Amino acid sequence: MKALQFIGSSLEDLKDFPAEARRAAGFELAAIQRGLNPSDWKPMAAVGSGACEIRIHVLGEWRVLYVAKFGDSVYVLHAFQKKTQKTRQADIEIARRRYRQIGGKP
Repeated sequence: MKALQFIGSSLEDLKDFPAEARRAAGFELAAIQRGLNPSDWKPMAAVGSGACEIRIHVLGEWRVLYVAKFGDSVYVLHAFQKKTQKTRQADIEIARRRYRQIGGKP
């Protein structure tokens, strides 16, 4: 099982999710730690190679951006509430910056 590492403020941001959305995110992250895919996800090439987005549809729209291709860890790059159809550029930039912090090349 891969370790879970939160980069920047991603853990605090995830803690701000409503309890039900936080629980859903935890379930999805646990699946990723075991080498499985989340139930609803998409690749996020704009962040970097191997970066993905977990989509949570509980009490609104919530997203967790992560990368699991480096070593024995799943890195949670960013967690946020999505309020528009398209992911805000600012959220992509936060995840991209944190991706580079862990040694990823965009």
